Amino acid sequence: MTDQEILDAVNVVMEEEVTPALQSHGGGGNVTNVNNGIVYIELEGGCKGCPGARMTMKNGIETLLKERVPAVKEVVDITDHV
Repeated sequence: MTDQEILDAVNVVMEEEVTPALQSHGGGGNVTNVNNGIVYIELEGGCKGCPGARMTMKNGIETLLKERVPAVKEVVDITDHV
């Protein structure tokens, strides 16, 4: 898959599965880029600065995206959690 194809597939999973879960906790997330199968996501709202954000990103979002879009190699949190 090209990075654009990965981005398109990831955006579908984000819209249908990830975003509703994040919104239920007052947060959200945006895919900012895909480069060589690495997906860059910025969290927002209640997720920004949340102590559980790292676990959510790696154990939740990354795991789900890798299952749904096997071309995803890694998910990187680019959120400024300050």
